[in-house]
Amino acid sequence: MLVLDTSVLVYASGADHPLREPAVRLLHDVVAARISATTTPEVLQEYAHVRARRRDRAGAFAQAERFAELLGPLTIVNTRDVLEGLRIWSQTSSLGAFDSVVAAVAISHGWEAVSSDRGFGSVAGLKWIDLAGY
Repeated sequence: MLVLDTSVLVYASGADHPLREPAVRLLHDVVAARISATTTPEVLQEYAHVRARRRDRAGAFAQAERFAELLGPLTIVNTRDVLEGLRIWSQTSSLGAFDSVVAAVAISHGWEAVSSDRGFGSVAGLKWIDLAGY
């Protein structure tokens, strides 16, 4: 199982960018059931926020809704995940607090995290796929 970071969704639905193609390819693999993937409600919230800054809210809502349906059931972040994420964040200067919680979720489930943020690569015990290499 893959757990997707916000960057995957942003690049898949964004303007032309070198990471757009691998992000779209990954989501096509999910649609075709070649891979299984999920994300968290918080990732979808962040995606909607980022998307609405560049486009209208109605469009951001519609795209976030499609991602929620594609990647559901969503993975719920629990207290243990947040605490482990904060521990990771406190020890990993290359990764923000939000992404550290995504890393903790992936570790706790034994999943691989997918992100364009190379800071994920510095988290001990995390199986990480660099979006650029997908």
